[in-house]
Amino acid sequence: MIIIRNVTIKDLSDLVIIEHLCFPTEEAATEEAFKQRIRLIPDSFFVAEEGGVIVGLVNGPVIETEFITDDLFEEIKENPAFGGHQTVLGVAVTPHFQTRGVATALLVHLEKEARLKKRESITLTCKEDLIRFYENLGYKNRGVSKSEHGGVTWYNMSKKLQ
Repeated sequence: MIIIRNVTIKDLSDLVIIEHLCFPTEEAATEEAFKQRIRLIPDSFFVAEEGGVIVGLVNGPVIETEFITDDLFEEIKENPAFGGHQTVLGVAVTPHFQTRGVATALLVHLEKEARLKKRESITLTCKEDLIRFYENLGYKNRGVSKSEHGGVTWYNMSKKLQ
């Protein structure tokens, strides 16, 4: 059974491994980025466990703007108590657990927490091959992002929460 919980610093090494299994080096969050996110935004950083083993993660800070900007991959701030737009900077599931609903469960959990804190929307960027996945979860494609992260084309996806 999958259990979703808030991240702790003890999870760091597992998070780095999963991130690098799921993303090319140019796109993957660094160990330092994860340390910063664990310290500053543990309230919007969740891990999925099966049998005490971390199999997935989702994280992102709350921002004032509707869309993600590349600077967030380097520098974030603590989340406000209420309001703002919940971002998803990363969702990753270890390959053995992909296609089992773990990413969906993580995103649903993040959305539930965002609604409790009166966030206006959830916003993320994804590659073209994942647009349909997010649309099936109620996200709208808002077009090509200005992001140059990892040197690839990203699409702005958002879901209104209010």
